[in-house]
Amino acid sequence: MGVSYPRLYIQQLAVGFTLMLGMGLPGAFLPILAQELDPIGVLVGAVTSAWFVARIFIELPSGILSDRIGRARLIVVGLGLSVLGAFICAISTTIYALILGRTIWGLGTAFFFANNTALMMDMFEGDARARAVGNLQGIEFIGSFIAAPIGAFIAEKLGYYSVFHIASVMILISFSMAFLSKELRRVAGRARQPSPDRSLRKDLGNLKNWKFSVICIGVMTRFLVMQGVMSTIFQLYLNQSLSFSIENIGIILGVRTAGFCAATFLSGQFVARKGTKLLIVGGLLIQILCLYAYTITGDFNEILAIGLVDGFGSGAVSVTLVILLSEAVAPEVRGTAVGVYRTFQDFGGAMGPVLFMFVYETVGRQTSFLLGSALLFASLVLEASLGTGKHMRVRPR
Repeated sequence: MGVSYPRLYIQQLAVGFTLMLGMGLPGAFLPILAQELDPIGVLVGAVTSAWFVARIFIELPSGILSDRIGRARLIVVGLGLSVLGAFICAISTTIYALILGRTIWGLGTAFFFANNTALMMDMFEGDARARAVGNLQGIEFIGSFIAAPIGAFIAEKLGYYSVFHIASVMILISFSMAFLSKELRRVAGRARQPSPDRSLRKDLGNLKNWKFSVICIGVMTRFLVMQGVMSTIFQLYLNQSLSFSIENIGIILGVRTAGFCAATFLSGQFVARKGTKLLIVGGLLIQILCLYAYTITGDFNEILAIGLVDGFGSGAVSVTLVILLSEAVAPEVRGTAVGVYRTFQDFGGAMGPVLFMFVYETVGRQTSFLLGSALLFASLVLEASLGTGKHMRVRPR
């Protein structure tokens, strides 16, 4: 049976797509630009980490506020901060200004994605939720797929900072769509928890279960590796070790994102039929093998093929973790749960670039990829302990 999608869902697809398009434009060259501004490895890692550092302290409060005052206000605030952060990056002349811009930009996306994810959980149930989440992430990451090669091409022709100016405009479009949306205010402007006896202690108590704990550890490990290796080390490795141009790096990232998009569209259908366990274990296994494969070839076409498969595995895990999250907690605390989940995600994203830059510079470039594989394998073992994950319901305590 087909799923009927409300108007707000279609609108949020458009907002998310445009936001991701703006976010993805600098992806091919960001660590390279950072190293040109200042070659100190810790600062280069901090440019990527800055995206997540401020978010560590805002994700949980954002989730709690979302349950109490509604999703709409925080979605709009998040998009506004994202515009400001992108503009600061566009006018930055030092690595410290770039770090500041990335911090504010990341803070804004924390407000947006946490509340938009909770909104999707509110709007759908069961199989429809799995398909809706898969479609949403797929559409959003099509923006990244388009953005990476476009941003690389613009950087080669017009310079790095022109890319940030264009990104600012794209995100401003997202902000305008959300700010002017009457449907968003109507559906997501109300509190989910009007009861005055609710407390943070009670909400967090409702999250105490093995499944939710494993999900949070899994997303932290995944972002530790993905941000440390694939968003920092990978570009430097391709440019410095394999002598690939910025444009070629953009193409590789675009193809990898294409695999991610394909997985997000297909994963919702797969989960609805087969459950989550097979998909998440398979996706992690694919990523583990691909991280190793990057170290044994320098051929452009082979790297492209590995990137496509790697992206597919990453997309499968991304969608599955969100679906597992929605099944592991009660509806009354979904906003809080998303906040906790994304806090763990941000810890991984903040620590990963600095950790892997240290390994990259002191131990060896290829060792960074092998360490990433080892960490993902540990996560795979934990995720394999979970059940099938088909439409579990958890009652609040």
